[in-house]
Amino acid sequence: MNQQTFFRRLCSTVLLSMLCILVFAQGRTVSGVVKDATGEPMIGVNVLVKGTTNGSITDLDGMYSISGVKNSDVLVVTYIGFVTQEVKVGNLKTVDIVLKEDSKTLEEVVVIGYGSVKKKDLTGSVATVNSESLAAVPVASATEALTGKMAGVQITTTEGSPDADMKIRVRGGGSITGDNAPLFIVDGFPVESISDIPASEIEDMTVLKDASSTAIYGSRGANGVILVTTKSGKEGKVSVSYNAYYSWKKMAKQLNTLSSADYVKWQYEKSMLQSNDQTKINPDDYTKMFGNYQDMDLYNDVEANNWQDQVFGRTGHTFNHNLSISGGSDKMKFTFNYAHMDDKAIMIGSDFKRDNLSLKMNYKPVKNITIDFSARYSDTDINGAGANESKKEVSSADSRMKNVMVYPPFNFGTLEEGYDPDMSLTHPVTSVWDNDRRQSRKTFDYNGSFTWEIIKNLKFKTEFGLQQYTSKDQRFYGVSTYNSRINGNEQPIVTFNSRDRETFRNANTLSYNFDKLLKNKDHHLDVLVGQEIVSTKSNNDTDEIRYFPKQFNADQAFSLTSQGTAYNTNKYTNADDNLLSYFGRINYDYQSKYLVSATFRADGSSKFAEDNRWGFFPSVAVAWRISSEKFMQKTNSWLDDLKLRISYGTAGNNAIDSDKTSPIWSAGSGAALGWINFVKSYWTTGSYMYNPDLTWETTHTRNLGLDFTILGGKLNGSVEYYWNTTKDLLIEFPVSGTGYAYQWRNLGETENKGFEVSLTWNAINKKNFGFTVNGNIGFNKNNVKTLGGLEEYSAASNWASSEIGSDFVVRPGSPIGQIYGYVSDGRYEVSDFEGYDSSSKRWILKEGVADASAVIGDKFVRPGSLKLKNIDGSEDNKITTKDRTIIGDTNPKATGGFGFNARVYGFDLAANFTYSIGNDVYNANKIEYTTAGQNSKYRNLIDIMADGQRWTNLRADGTISNDPEELAAMNANTTMWSPLMKQNTLTDWAIEDGSFLRLSTLTLGYTLPANLTKKVGVNSLRFYMTGYNLFCITGYSGFDPEVSTRTKTAMTPGVDYSAYPKSRQFVIGLNLNF
Repeated sequence: MNQQTFFRRLCSTVLLSMLCILVFAQGRTVSGVVKDATGEPMIGVNVLVKGTTNGSITDLDGMYSISGVKNSDVLVVTYIGFVTQEVKVGNLKTVDIVLKEDSKTLEEVVVIGYGSVKKKDLTGSVATVNSESLAAVPVASATEALTGKMAGVQITTTEGSPDADMKIRVRGGGSITGDNAPLFIVDGFPVESISDIPASEIEDMTVLKDASSTAIYGSRGANGVILVTTKSGKEGKVSVSYNAYYSWKKMAKQLNTLSSADYVKWQYEKSMLQSNDQTKINPDDYTKMFGNYQDMDLYNDVEANNWQDQVFGRTGHTFNHNLSISGGSDKMKFTFNYAHMDDKAIMIGSDFKRDNLSLKMNYKPVKNITIDFSARYSDTDINGAGANESKKEVSSADSRMKNVMVYPPFNFGTLEEGYDPDMSLTHPVTSVWDNDRRQSRKTFDYNGSFTWEIIKNLKFKTEFGLQQYTSKDQRFYGVSTYNSRINGNEQPIVTFNSRDRETFRNANTLSYNFDKLLKNKDHHLDVLVGQEIVSTKSNNDTDEIRYFPKQFNADQAFSLTSQGTAYNTNKYTNADDNLLSYFGRINYDYQSKYLVSATFRADGSSKFAEDNRWGFFPSVAVAWRISSEKFMQKTNSWLDDLKLRISYGTAGNNAIDSDKTSPIWSAGSGAALGWINFVKSYWTTGSYMYNPDLTWETTHTRNLGLDFTILGGKLNGSVEYYWNTTKDLLIEFPVSGTGYAYQWRNLGETENKGFEVSLTWNAINKKNFGFTVNGNIGFNKNNVKTLGGLEEYSAASNWASSEIGSDFVVRPGSPIGQIYGYVSDGRYEVSDFEGYDSSSKRWILKEGVADASAVIGDKFVRPGSLKLKNIDGSEDNKITTKDRTIIGDTNPKATGGFGFNARVYGFDLAANFTYSIGNDVYNANKIEYTTAGQNSKYRNLIDIMADGQRWTNLRADGTISNDPEELAAMNANTTMWSPLMKQNTLTDWAIEDGSFLRLSTLTLGYTLPANLTKKVGVNSLRFYMTGYNLFCITGYSGFDPEVSTRTKTAMTPGVDYSAYPKSRQFVIGLNLNF
């Protein structure tokens, strides 16, 4: 054979081989039907060629078709709620598949500290909300999504503003003056809040409730840990999701005030009662404003201004939309999210905007190496100062709701648009604009990790994270505000506050699964060891400018700062907050029947002095899967899983500022000097005395739990009992007389005991029908065991400035959150008096009748006045501060939620209820809105004090009656006391049962048939309508029973004062997936 012939044959052979390879590589088309165990076709099942993006989704008849399939390919078949199957294609052209239902309660993976575990193997107390639950109902924030979903997790929306604080308490919380908020971890990174994370970005949220779960986090784990996992890319072709909703909202409830005619009648009676001659009609204080008594009927037709409508009555609008793009291969996966929220709130001048961007990538260059990277950006802007600012307020005198409720119902006399000194009130609309505020927050999060499987089952992982947080707060005090009147010569004042915080984190873990070494399927052992560094640097800048021209509004003052006078410039760099930690965990199980988990963490915190820096937090948990025992075999037909859990552990709390254990000097200038021992100084340590002996606050938890799943996964739940003890409490202790105001000390011990039940019943789960019911309830009892030798520790909410004083008290043997005040005895009746002394113009009390003159004012003690009980049993029957006692408890006996999800063909219906049982609400509004103080004129009242209900002393001829029989006859049908007294007075009358049942959300949705949407390239399209806060069943008389506005200290919960009203909201939206 010559070379030319050989070469031609070789070329022919190569070409033929390449053609065969090409044909083989192109593959063929494989199709089939996917059905469930009952033989019903399944719609929307994902069928994918493993390791590629080549795939299909089943249609209305359960059919799929994939081209380019090779003999060596494997089909991966996935559907939510069913076991994932992998099927080898071989030489088949038709591959029919039957999917089996997955018992999700047993097999789903739950995120725990520095890892994850199957739910069936949990030994600690853990609860999870997944992405399906989050997607079902649109919510503005991650925190809102938890409401009512988990037993033992109480979430209180403090008021109704779009940026309202949402207070989270896991099993009560053990601190007294410290922060009881849980530790928030987002993708492994500790953050201060999750309120700026949109729910659309979240894959799941897990709450760790007992120390066997939280001890791995050591520091700050004492109050529970909330783990947020954001969505990651999944293998497969690129998918695009777009979700949007638009809402309308209105103020949910208004309180009625006196009509114009009744208002004028009360102003007349009040003026007469304060007149020197009560037999002479038409006192000057009245007539100069309202005319003569004889002409009072002219006000019968005067329409009253509804200030609630004018300030809070506009229709709010919210537009929220988000876009998600994800996909990838077995090597690279990614997800990108963008979310935008624009909320025009119900209060004039109030709005909220937020933009979020996130990118998350996973890269696997080789089989044993994984690289992860994520970046998140949040930009939030809030306009308006809301209805109150209890944490930063200069004075409660500027509370906007007070002006709205008790401002006169119509214009008269010398009434001005600004501040009226006679009433000590400001025009409601002026009050809003004179208390303007602009806030902005920006957060950048960068996280990366490198995972290397060194040898089989031995993994090393290093994580790096950086968070940069910036906030700006601009506050305007117009000429009507207390701050301007007292500190600004009745000229506008502006404060600029900025805060910068940078947090760096590095964690390194080494884990090993011993299955290969044990070579015994009955034994499973996992070990994790790690080290972590978290370092936070922060600074605060505050600038104050005073004496702007009187006509300046907020926009002008914020822009033209040179027109004011620089008063205070304060630049403060906070002490660094550094945390060095070492931790470890061992998980062992035998036949998945006997499970043991032990953790240990050592934390070294720079917040404490060198000798007290380290805290050590161990935990241990054991679980017994009773259902796996031989003696339980007869129950296999109905019992899927029964597991008993017992745990004990410790967790720490270092929630204090970083500079409380050593002297930190700061400088002042001009009028902003500091002070030492009450002497002004250019260099000062401030008002806090340092304490080098401070150490960790530590919580010891014991937990007993029973988990069960029965009837093929139809019914599952858990029952738990816990007992938490918190020792060495970090308490902000008053040290008056030392030259300082407070010193942080370790004092006392508290405990929380409770019982929790969670149930889920999957009643129906068919192709076209489904119905699931869920519910939970948590009981918690808090008790202060000791205060380190103190008999009591008191706190003041200060809503009434100094008029009421300390209105909360903590005592050993009692819970935190008890309200302290007088006990009402109704009103003084005519029978309580000997008679009226015309010479002294005083009513004379009978012997043995309690004398409340020191509280309500001597000249106001007369028939119809507020009457108080003599609690201390003093023989002189005089009511003093010693007669105050515990009059309420803000702790609920039980909290929880329940709901249902139903689907019929393409329709879905979901409802979520929340409730609270047995907690008291301190209705400070009711006190202020029913009290006519001696120094405040012309204020309106709410209709509790309407004519015919309040005690009256007014005769038809316009004079005041002091005749006992006549007064008794005039008030035979009235039930309330007279509003007139010296000042606001706290009694048990203002403490109301705050129990409620709220329909938080009700959603009706419809998903278009897939055979229609796929014709236009859409995988799924759902439209829905949602109602928020549709009703609230409660006996509470205020705006809303779920409230807590005096938040400067943790010791004053449950106070309803000048809260931004909650709204009722209606939403329309869509979920679109390509």
